[in-house]
Amino acid sequence: MSNLTYLLVGFFLPLFPFSIGFNVLFTRVNHWPLRLALLLVWPQIGLALLARADVPPPHWILTWAMATALLYSLRLLAMRELGGWIAFLATAAWGLLWLLAQAPAAGGLSLHALWFSLPLVMLALLGASLERRFGGAYTGIYQGLAQGMPRFSAILVVTVLAAVATPPAPSFFSMLSAFLNATPMLMLGLAALWLLWTWAAARLLQGLIVGPGNCRSQADLKPSGAWVYTAALVALIALGAALPGGLA
Repeated sequence: MSNLTYLLVGFFLPLFPFSIGFNVLFTRVNHWPLRLALLLVWPQIGLALLARADVPPPHWILTWAMATALLYSLRLLAMRELGGWIAFLATAAWGLLWLLAQAPAAGGLSLHALWFSLPLVMLALLGASLERRFGGAYTGIYQGLAQGMPRFSAILVVTVLAAVATPPAPSFFSMLSAFLNATPMLMLGLAALWLLWTWAAARLLQGLIVGPGNCRSQADLKPSGAWVYTAALVALIALGAALPGGLA
């Protein structure tokens, strides 16, 4: 595969500055079904292009991908809008697919991309629900969701934890697989990446869940909706629990 083709793949398996394309597109698309489609399809296009390569990506691409992931993980710490937060996390997570392409079980790359994307799809749905209720999904504006919307808050917390690869979410085992097949320098990058994701998740939840509870006038998630989200999360966690002996 030529360097030019690698750069084309870098639009879909994000390499900075080509990663700007996805982030601009995602944040400007206000129709939530299109956002869900972007989260599911975008990395798969990159993997389809990458599959045409006869050899694993060179080390300079892996270093570039790790630097991109760390850059967007740092930017997560300052992001207050949920849509932008999802886009930045997706950019950071999909960059790890370059590292996973080095693994012996590279045939499971499409599944790894799915494990990173599915919690973000659920988070995008929750973000759309916040936008319908409040006109926007920003941290620090309507604090105390846990008091006014306890069911919604519980689902939000678990979804965010799954999105940042908290075990036993499947994305955790994808990160573990990348770690086991990385060089020592890339291992340090992955450890820093996970730390930044965890920190960003804590800041996001603090800005939404914790507070005096000034959103009591808004209706909580209906029990039927809560059960649907719960079933999806249980299925995701069950997949994660089954991965250590399989895909990961």
